Amino acid sequence: MMNTIAERLKEVRNQIILACEAAQRSPADVRLLAVSKTRSIEEILQARQAGQMEFGENYVQEGVSKIAQLEEHSEITWHFIGPVQSNKTRDIAGSFGWVHSVDRAKIARRLNDQRQHAQPPLNVLIQVNIDQEDTKAGVLPADIAELAGLISSLPGLRLRGLMAIPAAAADAVARAASYARMQGLYSGLQAQYDQIDTLSMGMSDDLATAIKYGATTVRIGTAIFGSRPSDKK
Repeated sequence: MMNTIAERLKEVRNQIILACEAAQRSPADVRLLAVSKTRSIEEILQARQAGQMEFGENYVQEGVSKIAQLEEHSEITWHFIGPVQSNKTRDIAGSFGWVHSVDRAKIARRLNDQRQHAQPPLNVLIQVNIDQEDTKAGVLPADIAELAGLISSLPGLRLRGLMAIPAAAADAVARAASYARMQGLYSGLQAQYDQIDTLSMGMSDDLATAIKYGATTVRIGTAIFGSRPSDKK
């Protein structure tokens, strides 16, 4: 049983390599994003010492606090991956390098307006509600083009691609269809914009499937850090 973060990171990287081999892709084309929400500074530093450079946070104040505490580790890239509330956009725009969850024009404009001119453009992904679930955020596929056009016109933002959390369908064929639709939408966006290079899709339980269908970023938490205290019985 693997007990250390370094050991679990190594295993996840091996899983990525195997999934890429099966999909006839290069492992260099898949970014591993360590989801560090609710994790301690010590745990993040253990992952960093094991070579992990990119971390994802879901909660704004928690993430901003961690970024400040780890300011000396300027090599870390911080991604905001949770729902974006209007009253939190200033903190997100000021502290993070990436936002995976832009799903409406108001949020895009606020992030643009609140990004400091001295900072590089904020890397942005459009969150897509690929299975049209009532409980999930994200634009419908038909609305991607309009939001992409707006984001591309805003100088403080840089559109990089799409993000999705496909439904956890029991049927493997249905799951695969959702991933395939995302792959198609991503290819369509790439055909329109030269800078599109990121499809954020896949977590601990569906890493291999996501990579099979073109994911360039996989968001992994539990498989790296282990179960959270609240998950343990």
